[in-house]
Amino acid sequence: MPARQPFTALCQIAARGRHFGRADLHIHTNHSDGSYSPAEVIDLAGRSGLAAIAITDHDTLTGIAPARSAARGSDVQVIAGVEITTRHEGREVHLLAYFVNETHESLLDALARIRHDRVERFREMVERLRGCGVSVTAGELPGAPGRRHLAELLVRAGKVGTIREAFARYLHDGGRADVPKRGLAIEEALALVRQAGGVAARAHPPYDCTQKDLARLKKLGMYAVEAEYPSGKRQFSRRLREWARELNIAVTGGSDCHGPGSPTIGTCTISADELTALRQKAGGG
Repeated sequence: MPARQPFTALCQIAARGRHFGRADLHIHTNHSDGSYSPAEVIDLAGRSGLAAIAITDHDTLTGIAPARSAARGSDVQVIAGVEITTRHEGREVHLLAYFVNETHESLLDALARIRHDRVERFREMVERLRGCGVSVTAGELPGAPGRRHLAELLVRAGKVGTIREAFARYLHDGGRADVPKRGLAIEEALALVRQAGGVAARAHPPYDCTQKDLARLKKLGMYAVEAEYPSGKRQFSRRLREWARELNIAVTGGSDCHGPGSPTIGTCTISADELTALRQKAGGG
């Protein structure tokens, strides 16, 4: 081993080579349901050699400014993003929005409405848990509380051993304590993203997603799709990229990192050229 090159430093150099010039555009912080602070996200992104990251907290933009402050003097570009909870054809659909104006009043108002619904949903789930004979004390809630926060409370209260167990027993879709999210109509969300100068992408498409589905969403104003994400199989990722080329929409991708125990920052990335193509779609371009 070279002098003054401890093993951790060599690992960091290797990581920088692995991710150099690439972007992770799906990261959550403790401003929604993530564990890392924005500053910790920037530190981890720098150690991984990422050129750019997007803070995409659920239904809030408040993590972007502190991330940019932490990134000053670093090589990490911070892109303004948000993961928006929407409803489409009776299903919950998440949109990733990028390059939005963080002061756009109509977008901020809509996100505030979603967060209010999130708080009400959280309280309903606490009541349902109580009906199951399980009591937890919520305390001060974060800006965008969700099932993961409730799962963490159950672990801390000793009601379950792990977050996975909390979901398996109570909080999975349709579970005894689950309450469906409300969200914006997807048409409203897409219009707001365009008005705010951004571009919206279908987040982590399910395997029953088809090219026709993406084409219908493009007609509503969606000009990108997330093709790289941890749960996505390689064959499906290739198919999403093919559909994106045929539909003339951009691709995005990211780790969907929520902190320790979830995929690490830099697990899934897109190239600098793909980031440029995504940026060109902002504002409906």
